[in-house]
Amino acid sequence: MEIGKLPPELLERMLGTPGAMPEGLVLGPGPGRDAAVVHLDDRYLVLAADPISFPTPRPGWYAVHVNANDVACLGADPRWFLATVLLPPSTPEAEVESLFDDLRTACAEVGAFLVGGHTEVTDAVHQPVLAGAMVGETPHDRLFLSGAGRPGDLILQLGPVAIEGTAILATEAAPALRAAGLDDAELTAAAALLDDPGISVLPAARALWPLPGLRSLHDPTEGGIATAAWELADASGLGLRLEHAAIRRHPLTDRIALALEIDWLGLLASGSLLAVFAPAEAANAVRDLHNSGHEAAIVGELSGSGRQAILSEDGATRVLPRFQRDELTRVLAP
Repeated sequence: MEIGKLPPELLERMLGTPGAMPEGLVLGPGPGRDAAVVHLDDRYLVLAADPISFPTPRPGWYAVHVNANDVACLGADPRWFLATVLLPPSTPEAEVESLFDDLRTACAEVGAFLVGGHTEVTDAVHQPVLAGAMVGETPHDRLFLSGAGRPGDLILQLGPVAIEGTAILATEAAPALRAAGLDDAELTAAAALLDDPGISVLPAARALWPLPGLRSLHDPTEGGIATAAWELADASGLGLRLEHAAIRRHPLTDRIALALEIDWLGLLASGSLLAVFAPAEAANAVRDLHNSGHEAAIVGELSGSGRQAILSEDGATRVLPRFQRDELTRVLAP
């Protein structure tokens, strides 16, 4: 198989094994689902797990934020974090200390605590790999399930797409980008996108939770906004139409994608957020979000026309691409 996500058909087949739902499990595994949900007497527990396996100087910081994003998409506040850390034998102690400092810093930023996990030095990896698990909690009246979309619902985007991939490429592919004409000031500005606007969607999610008409949330990650849109529609068994011109992105994303001949629609995209709204409430949500300091745009619509995703661009339509392999990986691991 190719590097990247498992083919969606294979994943769906593996997770579709018949069986009784365990008592208390509200949401189990499935394509397009950000986390699992367990019912407790006084609240829901929301559980998410994601690894950091690509090159980054801050895997601990990354792991906390991407897992916090996943629980936030279901309406939960991050509370407890577990980290499984695999290190190559060449790792210096100072790097391990820095990793755990980043774990603690990031946990403090999202309001969670590092409560356990596992550490191991192994020659099975050639760079640090961190698999994180975040547990969040939410009251019974605030849960947004990924399959709640209905035909005609509108899709809002918060946060520019692909800033995560843009920032990583500005560092990891700097020589190729310089050769393509980008200067050091542009590369520095692109790398800084990792912190501003940043990859956390927790503030945006918290601004969305109380708004009328909110059905579900999904944060684009590996495979970019295109793959996330597919997952959003799949979760509800619907199709969708995405408007290319409406999708918000940073100008440096366009510059870097053009220079490296990649498609930003499939570029790593933590930091952006897709929200499904009842059509009558979507425009009010955009206004309320703007008033609270969160820019949003209506970028698409769910449809009942089977599980078909369409991209509208320059007056024409085509099938929305689905990126099993992120465009970042295509550059860094061709």
